[in-house]
Amino acid sequence: MSVKLADLAHKKILILDGAMGTMIQRHQLTEEDFRGDRFKNHSVLVKGNNDLLCLTQPQIIEDIHFQYFEAGADIVETNTFNAQKISLADYEMQDLAYEINVEAAKCAVRARERFYNQYGRENPKFIAGALGPTNKTASLSPDVNDPGFRGVTFDELVEAYKEQTAGLLDGGADALLVETIFDTLNAKAAFFAIEELLEERNIVVPIMASGTITDASGRTLSGQTAQAFHISLSHVPLLSIGFNCALGAEQLKPYVQVLSDECSCMVSAYPNAGLPNAMGHYDQSPEEMASLIEEYLQRKVVNIVGGCCGTTPDHIRAIANVAKKYKPRNAAESISI
Repeated sequence: MSVKLADLAHKKILILDGAMGTMIQRHQLTEEDFRGDRFKNHSVLVKGNNDLLCLTQPQIIEDIHFQYFEAGADIVETNTFNAQKISLADYEMQDLAYEINVEAAKCAVRARERFYNQYGRENPKFIAGALGPTNKTASLSPDVNDPGFRGVTFDELVEAYKEQTAGLLDGGADALLVETIFDTLNAKAAFFAIEELLEERNIVVPIMASGTITDASGRTLSGQTAQAFHISLSHVPLLSIGFNCALGAEQLKPYVQVLSDECSCMVSAYPNAGLPNAMGHYDQSPEEMASLIEEYLQRKVVNIVGGCCGTTPDHIRAIANVAKKYKPRNAAESISI
């Protein structure tokens, strides 16, 4: 699958899926739904631990993946954004990290087989194991009175990410996506863990990176510009690098342009459905978002597009329909947005 994914990325614009959390929210799950029978006596509240649903409500997660495949996604991300022991410790579930990642990948594998059984195998589908940034940062102090303090060490991050990576690969992930990177040092720990595990197993798996520009300053939370972000990760053998989350497609354009101008690998973008309203909801319609994404495609600055917060299968379907009309980015052909 790995060679096919790289080959396909040269031939067409790849479509990534949309938001998992947005789709989970539609089910209006209760605390009891999150717990299921297995965790009904767990000592702390678990509602909001979306990754746990891979164990307690796997059919819901599988069906969300299937809907995105139906909408035209070439790649779906596993439901594992916080599924490493550092973040899971908030729910006293750190011992479940490996199991959750295995089962999350299996949910996506089952969705793919379901799609193939219904629609055939002419259009290959891929599964990206998603590794989020964790709820701690290696570059910044959580204590304003102690700027030298860190809530996590590099070695702790490596250990957690290596366990997560093992689970994702053992469950059937075809690629690994380190996403929503707000602290590049955290990401470096993830890539170190990934490369160490791949070397131990003597395998090659496509590796993808996606950072997040947090505000109008054009920097990540740890202070890097788009250019610095790219340079900091240039040592990693990446299939793709890009940006996701925090901003809508309109606001993200100049930062994607920087990557397109400088990168020799693929470039990805999966923005939010616009900016959140006063209630924190995303109002951008599938048609409006697809129209904004089309500007990226017309100018050949991306190879992979999808959606982040607020996006649904309808958004991905609209983006996929637009993307069919365009060829993927070639660095030599990219022009300014």
